[in-house]
Amino acid sequence: MRVVIAEDVYLLRSGLTRLLEAYGFEVVAAVESGPELLAALIEHRPDVAVVDVRLPPTFTDEGLRAAIEARRTHPGLPVVVLSQHVQQLYARELLADGGAGVGYLLKDRVFNDEQFVDALRRVAAGGTAMDPDVVAKLIAGTPPLAKLSPREREVLELMAEGRSNAAIGQRLYLSDSAVSKHIASIFGKLGLAASDDDNRRVLAVLAHIAGNSSDSRP
Repeated sequence: MRVVIAEDVYLLRSGLTRLLEAYGFEVVAAVESGPELLAALIEHRPDVAVVDVRLPPTFTDEGLRAAIEARRTHPGLPVVVLSQHVQQLYARELLADGGAGVGYLLKDRVFNDEQFVDALRRVAAGGTAMDPDVVAKLIAGTPPLAKLSPREREVLELMAEGRSNAAIGQRLYLSDSAVSKHIASIFGKLGLAASDDDNRRVLAVLAHIAGNSSDSRP
C-alpha cells in the first residue's frame, strides 16, 4: 500500500515513515509543506495520504487545503488527517465532497500502532476513521441535528466514527433491530436515503451536515 506523508516536524515525519514501513506500507513521499503535499498527491496518487493540518509556509490550514484540492483533481483520493487541531471549516469541506476514504484523527488520541494502521487501511479501502472529538465538534450546533433525539445523536456519532450496526449495538446496549430503527429515523429526519453501505452512509450523513453548515462560511 503506497502512502504520502505530510508532516513539518522532522522527528514525527521520520517516525511515521519508519512505523508504516514496519507494517508493510510503501512511503512514496514524505513532505513538509502544503505545496509539496499537493504536488506529491497529484504525482503519486497514493493509496492513502497522512496529512497534518498546519504546514508551512503559514502554518494555518495548508495541509487540509492541499488534500481538498487533490481530491478535486482525483476524486476519492483517500486522506487521513492527523493533527492536534480540528479545523472545522475545511474539515467539513473535505467530508462534503461526497467521495469515500476520509479520516480525521487527533495526534494525542492515537494510543497504539494497531489503532493507527487499522484506521489507514480502513480509509484506503474507502471507509472512514473519525475521532469522536472531531465528530462532536463537526456536528455540534448544526441545525438539522436539532431534530434528532439524544439517542439518535449517539448513534449518529458512532456511525460517523465508522462503526457497524453491530458495534453500535454493543456500545449502546441495543439490539440489532433497535439500531436499525434509530438509523432509519436519522436518515428520515435528515432527508437522506438509507444505504446498506456503511461507509457511504457515514459520508452521506457527514456531507449533508457539512452542506447545511456551508451557508455560514465566510
